[in-house]
This record gives sequence, C-alpha cells and structure tokens, in this order.
Amino acid sequence: MTTTTSSSSPLLIRPSLEGDIAAIQQIYEHAVLHGTGTFETDVPDRAEMGRRRTEVLSRSLPYLIAERDGQVLGFAYANYFRPRLAYRYFVEDSIYLSPQAQGQGVGRLLLAELIARCEAAGARQMVAVIGDSQNLGSIGVHRSHGFEDIGVMKAAGWKFGKWLDVVLMQRQLGQGDTSSPTGATPAAAATPPSAPSTPAETPAA
Repeated sequence: MTTTTSSSSPLLIRPSLEGDIAAIQQIYEHAVLHGTGTFETDVPDRAEMGRRRTEVLSRSLPYLIAERDGQVLGFAYANYFRPRLAYRYFVEDSIYLSPQAQGQGVGRLLLAELIARCEAAGARQMVAVIGDSQNLGSIGVHRSHGFEDIGVMKAAGWKFGKWLDVVLMQRQLGQGDTSSPTGATPAAAATPPSAPSTPAETPAA
C-alpha cells in the first residue's frame, strides 16, 4: 500500500477489495455516461464489474484503489493487451477517477503504483490506449511517467454524436527489451486466459 499526505487527509493507494465493487461501478458508470475516455456506451452492472476485476486478479495483475477518508476516489488496473501467448509481457493500463478527484494528482499516484506492481509481476512493456485525443489530462499524466506517443487511430469511435480518436502511448517496464524474459515471475510467464469481454481504455487525469 502507498500513502501520501496532503493539506487535508492522507490518500491511500491499495489493492482493491470485493467490497469496493459498488464504488468502482459508480465511478465507471459516470465515465460511460459522461466521458469519452471509455468507448463503452452501456453501463455494466456491479456483477459485471466484479467479473472483470476477478479476471484481472486471476492473471496475478494489479487492481488498485485510491481512497481518502474511506471514500473511493478512483481505481486502476492492468490487463494483457491481447490474449495470444506472445503478448504475455505486454500490459495495458486503465485508470478511472470520480469527478471530485479530477485534477488532484490521484491519477498520477495510481499510475505510479500500477507501474511498480506490473514491473514486480514481470511485465516488460505498458501501453495506454487513451480514448479521445482531447483527453489532455490522461495524456499528460502518462507523459509524466515516461510514456511516449506511438500513434493515433483516427476516428476510431463514435460517441456523443462525434468521431473520437484513440491515442496510443507506451513505456518500458523493468529491463524492457534489453534481456530475455527467462527470469520473469510465473505470473508473467503464464499463458494469458481468454481476452476480456471489453477493451480497456485509459482516461485518467
């Protein structure tokens, strides 16, 4: 767990618990209904959000919570970018914040902890798939953690009556491609299960 202090109460970054699902679902519902960071248009219920979390944890990957005074302000997780075996050291991050947590550095702290835990799990690269090229908050957060722009998929999504780009950013984890993954942890070396039912996006700010 990571704790940071501020002028108010400390912010706690910790592994998620099953009891956090209601708060996670509420944060994601707002992102679906009001944001362009996710291209999902139908709000998943708590059972589905719980299933997605279980899938991430079954792959020994992190699913984190940002909490202050007992209130969940955001969540972040990493998942395999694609299910095929050769992708098993390449993970995609997703970060979502509650409206009141925007612009407070919560996304930055979640991403830092996510990177550290993915490195510990043996991952070698992380990609951010950011919905909407105008999502400057998320793009800035990722740049501040060493992500580099690797491309833009133009007009990849249609939401709220407009075409939306997808920005791709990437950074190395651990030794990256400078060595073989022979010494990686069993979590990273395991064959990835089937692909997630919905693609992950990265709208953090």
